[in-house]
Amino acid sequence: MSSRAPGTVVAAASREGRDIVAPLRRSDSYRWDSPDEKPSPDYSRSANPNRDELVTRLAELEGANGGVVTSSGQSAALLALLLIPSSARVIAPHDCYGGTYRLLEALAEQGRLSVEFVDLTDDDALDAALATETAMVWIETPSNPLLRLTDIASVAAKAKKAGALTVADNTLPTPCRQQPLALGCDLVMHSTTKAINGHGDCVGGALLARDAALIERIEFWANAAGLFGSPDAAARTLRGLRTLPLRVAAMEANARTVADYLADHDAVAAVHYPGFTDHPDHALAEQQQTGPGFMIAFDLVGGSPAVEAFLDRLELVNLASSLGAHSSLICVPATMTHRGMPDEAQARAGITPGLLRLSVGLEAASDIIADLGRALDS
Repeated sequence: MSSRAPGTVVAAASREGRDIVAPLRRSDSYRWDSPDEKPSPDYSRSANPNRDELVTRLAELEGANGGVVTSSGQSAALLALLLIPSSARVIAPHDCYGGTYRLLEALAEQGRLSVEFVDLTDDDALDAALATETAMVWIETPSNPLLRLTDIASVAAKAKKAGALTVADNTLPTPCRQQPLALGCDLVMHSTTKAINGHGDCVGGALLARDAALIERIEFWANAAGLFGSPDAAARTLRGLRTLPLRVAAMEANARTVADYLADHDAVAAVHYPGFTDHPDHALAEQQQTGPGFMIAFDLVGGSPAVEAFLDRLELVNLASSLGAHSSLICVPATMTHRGMPDEAQARAGITPGLLRLSVGLEAASDIIADLGRALDS
């Protein structure tokens, strides 16, 4: 675990050569002195200085010892699943991100794995699921989109006792707010597209671990399957990473103010925000996170027709499926991020046509509220 503060980890100057900022290294291959003396790096798919620096900084933030950066969050998820044997069993949250659900279902349909979607907040349900031999337990907390929390330490301990690996998707809280490896997880993954990059202009992912044998397998499969991200993407993500702690703090402060406003509005049926003391997982949020984050989910009175009218009147907040960017983004999970989930799976996860997911950005909170209020009032 790093003794340096997150702000120092991300902002410290590069130690490569005399450059304060490491140069972009785009070469696809590197010169060998002889056929028997392999250079490092030798080929950009296998290693690249820009990617290596990004991995080093992300690993220090997460308390990991290594890992890889990938071409997207989904490729990081696929890479994690490549670590388990063919036809092995995976337990995943019933309310996970729609892309994760789609990937697991597709691989299960091909017979590459079997999957059981479980409410990981229900100890009895998890215990029953783990009674069957399981290779991996997938954790996503807070959940996307409803921001439910899973007790990472408890689930990781149960999984370890059952002989299963645990992987935590830490995209929403970022390593600035949550440390899954310190709580017992074996692997932590990110869509770096989101808050880590934070500028809405670069797709990427990461998979990190502490165990040397796991790291070796991660590196092997990333190289063998060609899942690495590009040097350009790594350099751009590094640029965004330098301000991550500042952006997360500012967006979180905005989210607290916006959530309070939404909770008091008559057009809003419910607000799901771990920072509220009446949120069912508030105590757990205070225990395993260092802040409630910048995401809010809320239901509108009137369901789908109200959502359509509300979205038509927004001017500052943009309708988009991403999150964690500098600008505030809103989406309708039922028809956007989770459209790959069957209706019955959406219903089980609590995703309704009237649910909205808001990623609060860096605009002035007063301007965000003014835009939301104008749309809600009309």
